Amino acid sequence: MKKVYISLGANLGNRIQTIERAYERINLTCGRIIQKSSFYKTPPWGFASDQEFINSVIAIETELDVFELLQFLKEIELSMGRNPRKKAGNYEDRLIDLDIIDYDQIVLETEFLKLPHDKMHLRNFVVIPLAEISPNWTHPITYESISYIINFLAKTDPIERVEI
Repeated sequence: MKKVYISLGANLGNRIQTIERAYERINLTCGRIIQKSSFYKTPPWGFASDQEFINSVIAIETELDVFELLQFLKEIELSMGRNPRKKAGNYEDRLIDLDIIDYDQIVLETEFLKLPHDKMHLRNFVVIPLAEISPNWTHPITYESISYIINFLAKTDPIERVEI
């Protein structure tokens, strides 16, 4: 079994309900969810919008290889109404966003997938929920602890825990 961290985000519709539905689909098709972070409210990252995001990170155990997992996550996004990005690097409002953050500490770079996620260390909405469920996590390339990464981001990327 491989341990995988997945970031979930939504800024349209009933965001918490959407993420909870994604949890169910991931649990049914990708692997068993073993940890879930709290929900966090954050402003959009990389584009302007009036719609705030709700974000979460989960840990799963899976038998899928990394490319099978990526395919299942993309299918979940599409089935939940996510439109594929028209152009790489362009961000926009979305019903659901599922990103593999770390797949069993492997380092991988392909045209379609970079592991660990190549922008994770720039996003409090990823690292704070990740630290909540895995406080000893270490970046497999830089060997920086999750707490070091959070301290670096603390002043630049606002985040608020959502109580439900």
